Amino acid sequence: MAIEDKVFSGDTLRVGYRFQRHWDNSMAYAFFCAELGAGLFFVSLLVDSIPGMILGLLPVATGKPYFHLAHMGVPKRSWRAALRPDRSWISRGLLALSALVGLGVLLVACLLLGSQLGIAADSHLVLGLKVLSGTFALVTMTYQGFAMSHSSAIAIWSSAIMPLASFLYSLTAGVAVVRLLLPAEGAALLLTPQLLLLLAVGIMHLMLLHAGWHGSPGARTSVELLLQTLYAKWFWGVTVAAGILLPALLLWLAPEPMIVSVLACLGILAGFLAWRILIFKIGVFEPILSMNPFSPHH
Repeated sequence: MAIEDKVFSGDTLRVGYRFQRHWDNSMAYAFFCAELGAGLFFVSLLVDSIPGMILGLLPVATGKPYFHLAHMGVPKRSWRAALRPDRSWISRGLLALSALVGLGVLLVACLLLGSQLGIAADSHLVLGLKVLSGTFALVTMTYQGFAMSHSSAIAIWSSAIMPLASFLYSLTAGVAVVRLLLPAEGAALLLTPQLLLLLAVGIMHLMLLHAGWHGSPGARTSVELLLQTLYAKWFWGVTVAAGILLPALLLWLAPEPMIVSVLACLGILAGFLAWRILIFKIGVFEPILSMNPFSPHH
């Protein structure tokens, strides 16, 4: 059945596919800020880039809560989201976000002011802060994907690919930004990891499309929406071409000029944001009843 022949029931009582619209653009921006910031902080931690750590904490501490609160109908009750870490990835993520920001600020303060406070850069305190903040950064990089994969009613999300996608995009974006902050020698060391991460992101998209196309009716419908409707130009043009192919080609052919790294970073971030928006737009609930004609052979 072609996408134009499928029934989208909207708010009616007809049997058909219903778009999820609870998570909209504001949530996509919140997810983007959290994963970009956490990935940037984590990569900066690995290469000892204090400016990168500071820049990474900013979208986590500002953009993520702002867009989350813009989405919520009752912001004053948002504190309740942290009360069930035993059951909810949203609760775990909120606690991880808070811990990342708190520990990250302490770590940066120790690294910048440690000599004045008598705290050595190789002290047990600094090492402990690095381990803990890095751990909570990893949780922040992946928890939103786990939260999406628990949405069994939306088949395209209900997959282990979702947390993998969050992690890969977070790490890829983090490396892209950190390369702009490092001297030429440091940026060169991250060139191969950047290219490998772009390859991994491309393979992840192939996995998602293959799993959705051969999955349930709802998952296949989501893939058809992505590839056969107005969303296709954004997916192929921004997510794939500008976000994966162009950066890989530029970095492969001319890795040294700074302008190439800037263009590659902008393309990766644009592709990442476009994908974050698209994955919400194409989410459809499985129809309650099958719309396939009855066949005595089934």
